[in-house]
Amino acid sequence: MIRSLFIVSLVLWAGSLWSAALWVAPTLFTAQADRHLAGLLAGRLFSIEAYVGIAVSVFAVLLPVRAKFLRGYLAAALLALDQWGLRPLMDRAHAQGAFAGLTFVAWHAVSAVIYGLACLALVVLVWREEFR
Repeated sequence: MIRSLFIVSLVLWAGSLWSAALWVAPTLFTAQADRHLAGLLAGRLFSIEAYVGIAVSVFAVLLPVRAKFLRGYLAAALLALDQWGLRPLMDRAHAQGAFAGLTFVAWHAVSAVIYGLACLALVVLVWREEFR
């Protein structure tokens, strides 16, 4: 029963990660005329994804799958890096025009690559069913 709950939580996390990137965030920017507000909402959604990833990773640590969940831990670590490492840099670059030699757009691109790598890690994990 607990193992099944873990698998469902993992698949929901992977699905929500892809959904946020592929249609939720783009829809926010399409439907919301205020791009700043759309960005704040999208940022909040991506923040939630980092917390969900940490929760699923903690769940994995408590189960016998912990040694097989390496790509899941990698995805959670990438999301944490994105949230608490890059997001402050993006915010500073947005406020100042640039930070550490990079513009907001450049920091955003780095963030998108990191998020994409997290998404890819989860697809591989789910596809190969390495967590079983």
